[in-house]
Amino acid sequence: MTRFQKLASATTVMAMILVMVGAVVRASGSGLGCPDWPRCHGNWIPPLEKTAIIEYSHRLVASIVGFLVLALAVVAWLKQRTRPAVFWPSLLALVAVIIQAGVGRQVVLDELHADTVVLHFFLSLTLVGLLATATVNSFHSRGGGWDRVSRLAAWTTAAAFIVLMVGASVVQQRAGAEVFSDWPLMNGSLLPPDGAKPLLHYTHRLVAALLGVSIGLLAYRITKRDPKDRTLLMLGHGAFALWLVQVLLGGFNVLSGSAPWTIVGHVLTGELLWVALVSLSILAYRKGGVAAPAGGREAEGAGAKGGGGGRIKAYFMLTKPRIIELLLITTVPAMIVAQRGWPAPWLVLATLVGGSMAAGSANCINCYLDRDIDEKMQRTSIRPLPSHDVTPANALRFGVILGVVSFIFMALTINMPAAWWSLAAILFYVFVYTIGLKRYTPSNIVIGGAAGAAPALIGWAAVTGDVGRPAWVLFAIIFYWTPPHFWALALRYSDDYKAAGVPMLPVVRGVQETTRQIVLYSVVLFAVSLLMYPVAQLGVLYLASASVMGLAFVFYSLRLRKNPDGKQAMSLFHFSIMYLVVVFVALAADVLLNVPAIESIYQVVLVAAGTIFVGFSAAILVGVIGYRRPEEAPGRLRVLAIEVLWTTIPLVMMTALFLLSWGSVALASH
Repeated sequence: MTRFQKLASATTVMAMILVMVGAVVRASGSGLGCPDWPRCHGNWIPPLEKTAIIEYSHRLVASIVGFLVLALAVVAWLKQRTRPAVFWPSLLALVAVIIQAGVGRQVVLDELHADTVVLHFFLSLTLVGLLATATVNSFHSRGGGWDRVSRLAAWTTAAAFIVLMVGASVVQQRAGAEVFSDWPLMNGSLLPPDGAKPLLHYTHRLVAALLGVSIGLLAYRITKRDPKDRTLLMLGHGAFALWLVQVLLGGFNVLSGSAPWTIVGHVLTGELLWVALVSLSILAYRKGGVAAPAGGREAEGAGAKGGGGGRIKAYFMLTKPRIIELLLITTVPAMIVAQRGWPAPWLVLATLVGGSMAAGSANCINCYLDRDIDEKMQRTSIRPLPSHDVTPANALRFGVILGVVSFIFMALTINMPAAWWSLAAILFYVFVYTIGLKRYTPSNIVIGGAAGAAPALIGWAAVTGDVGRPAWVLFAIIFYWTPPHFWALALRYSDDYKAAGVPMLPVVRGVQETTRQIVLYSVVLFAVSLLMYPVAQLGVLYLASASVMGLAFVFYSLRLRKNPDGKQAMSLFHFSIMYLVVVFVALAADVLLNVPAIESIYQVVLVAAGTIFVGFSAAILVGVIGYRRPEEAPGRLRVLAIEVLWTTIPLVMMTALFLLSWGSVALASH
């Protein structure tokens, strides 16, 4: 085993132990053994009381898991970036554990409110699943394909997650032994009586039974497909055995009136079943018989042909899920800041689902409109349309349907402002960026960044019904992050864009001008990120994170400016993703942990950030105006007008935002 494999395995085991200790806390009624957070009864050392010691042990194990996950993410960043199947689960596990810590705090402050506890359990399963994924992929991260076994394994794993979440809801809604005292019948009947709690209990039993059928079928198919694969056989038959034990413990839980040992045993077998099915799904896919594309990265269009599963994957890849992941990372922190705490779980889920559909709609239509370009570029030639896995008409139809459904869904489940902002983002991305600008001006990605920044506005509107000043600062952070992020990628693939006739900045104005613009935008991004500190009245955790990551971003940009090669460009590109994740996670953590602020430096930060912003934004504008465009360039004056307009508008708006914020802070200080 490599060091990373050992670290990943140890971290996964510790995360599972954390869940088990949480079950002991639940079974022993120790959830409020420490009624404050992070201290216990106001002290760092808990009193010698049973409930306090049990609860504090849970926090201690959680701290150990947090440090292990941080170490895993750092090692993955340093050693595993060429293996996305290992790198991304490790990085997302860090995001999950930080959010989980914030929710754990809220569980205590809300005095074990049912919704918050269920959300905490949801994050626990997510964390364990991500760690198990990283661990298994560290041993088997190449190759794979979808067949009957791997598809069934994936569906069964999803079903297990649903069963576990329904079970958590049963416990928190007191719909278990409190509702029925007999098993397997319900008050002597096969059908439940009327009422929400009996129906919830019955739903749990029903989906658990269906899960058993699915696991049994999966074990049978593994035996038929891979009769000599001991690992798959052990996982398949072991999962079925765990399900049987889980069912029996569920029955004993009801019959014993929720005895503590049945609660702990039920959670333990459920967790083991979850890890077994996650591992089984990954291995079943890896051994599905389709070789990995060159370079070790799973191609977007790989495996799209051949059956219903392939078609589903092709349509899924049309939505550009990797881009959606980044968009969602910016949505939830915006909601947390707007709420100044955790919004209702159903609202977060609805916003993420609606936002994903809206982003998927825009990306599908973009794929349809850019299919001729994608065919000419090596990086995008594996997408579903160039690969002929989906017809252009069907892609367009799918994108439009997703957009309509997303608008209706958000209007019905969230509110109209969030629905209108999501629709505006779709229309802007399709008509302004893709149709209007992408093929005509090297400033295309600057302007197009407005669509990618919309999730911050959508998340804020979902919580408050309007868009406040902090939401616009979050919008600006993503807006100014987009050019250096994408231009770094464009430097690496400039030959692709040149062959496709797309006027990206490196193609039209060369490497030196591109790296100069990257440095300028990186400094502007640093200034804008600091503005969030006084505007949203955040704590020192966010200020420190934004400062360190912002300066690191500038450092990476300057390094690229000095050595503008493909390696340095991709180094900046990958770091920019980490930057966005860390800054927005720190933003959410700062609010959830209620980190104290240094209010006396609000004005200092505002003045310093505002000065940097205006100075370097003016340098960008001067560069746009002063750049000598070839006389024979088509539409030269029109391109100049567009670039000046779209550089001036953000400069004016953000300068006004800085001045308004300075005025508000100055009034508050007096």
